[in-house]
Amino acid sequence: DDNPLVNDLIEVIEKHGGIDEVNRKAEEARKLKNLMAKLKAKKSPYIKDLKWLQKQQENEAFISIPDYRRRVLGDKADSMSFDESFAITLEISACQFFPWVIEEAKQAIEKQNLMPGRFIRVRNMAEQTADDHVIAFAAAMQIVGASYVETLDTKGTLPGPDGLPLNVHLGCPSGLGCVTGGFGGIGMPNKLPLKWVDEFLHYYTEYGVKQVLNINSGTVMLGYMMHKLGIDMEFKISVFMGNDNPYAVLWTLMTAYLFNRSDGTSPLIGFNLSNSVDNETIEMSAYIREAFGFEEVVRIEHHIVETYKSIVRQPYDRLDELLDIADHVKNISAKHEGGVPEIDAARDHPSDISEYFLPKSKINEDGLMPKLLINYLDKHHSLNRTAEELTKRGLTFIAAQKLHKT
Repeated sequence: DDNPLVNDLIEVIEKHGGIDEVNRKAEEARKLKNLMAKLKAKKSPYIKDLKWLQKQQENEAFISIPDYRRRVLGDKADSMSFDESFAITLEISACQFFPWVIEEAKQAIEKQNLMPGRFIRVRNMAEQTADDHVIAFAAAMQIVGASYVETLDTKGTLPGPDGLPLNVHLGCPSGLGCVTGGFGGIGMPNKLPLKWVDEFLHYYTEYGVKQVLNINSGTVMLGYMMHKLGIDMEFKISVFMGNDNPYAVLWTLMTAYLFNRSDGTSPLIGFNLSNSVDNETIEMSAYIREAFGFEEVVRIEHHIVETYKSIVRQPYDRLDELLDIADHVKNISAKHEGGVPEIDAARDHPSDISEYFLPKSKINEDGLMPKLLINYLDKHHSLNRTAEELTKRGLTFIAAQKLHKT
């Protein structure tokens, strides 16, 4: 009763109806029929797209896994054995706009290739609520059978009363201050972690959003606490948290273990390591994960390719390293945030992670939307390159599970 840290969290949860009611609302909100009803009430144009996607799924328009293997391997596929226990999740990021899923699906049908098994989104939540993308995307994920992650608006980049970021290490004109902000991360100063919980519970109960990106150790802790208290939330630790060595992984998973439920589950469903890690660090991370009993719970996520601008030195292409560990490290997600570097670099408009944060109005005003779609479809191509190379080696993957029959 005397712990203000716990009391403040419980107060936010009670604001949304308490643990049982919060979970009940989320489960109802997540149902496809209820998401479609919300769109119908809004007279959304996306209903037509979703019905088209449903029809393609029902008609089995997408290539099956056995047929995909035959397409890649020819007759040899029928005599090869594939070990599903080491299946790599095919992950794409960031799918900012719902119509991109439809364009991607059309391409997957036309080219008889694969839809991702996991989608990451980094678009402003308030903006995509206003144009119904948050609902349409949630519905699409139900149809295709993929997991997805949203990124909440509450973070240190939020403007304060002076219009500058609440994290004072950000927004400086130049010099060491900006560097310091980079060292400290995006930040979640002061009361923002509780505001983050409040925002999560809103989208959880209204639209059934279950998995969110986590960028701060404080909100990671609150995620552990919420799950331990009984809220069925999940989160993915972002690459921006900079976990780049086994000791960082150790404390993260140790804390997850301290707060896990009696059934061994944790809300930490995805653990995106830094782009700097090598295979030895990934293997050591898997060793630590197994020691805590999280091999089937916590997915190790790692970028295979990145946006061409504003995030890593290029060329950045880790496919060969993935292929080296794919046969002995379980529960890995291969994240595709950019095109194959040679392709991306040759585009008139190479992919740029800074554009994730542009308002939709600015994107349309500058005529960027068609270019960003090309960038996104390049990511789809790089994801399928990974799937092909895995298949050639008798290795397996997880694509959209309701689209690609096994």
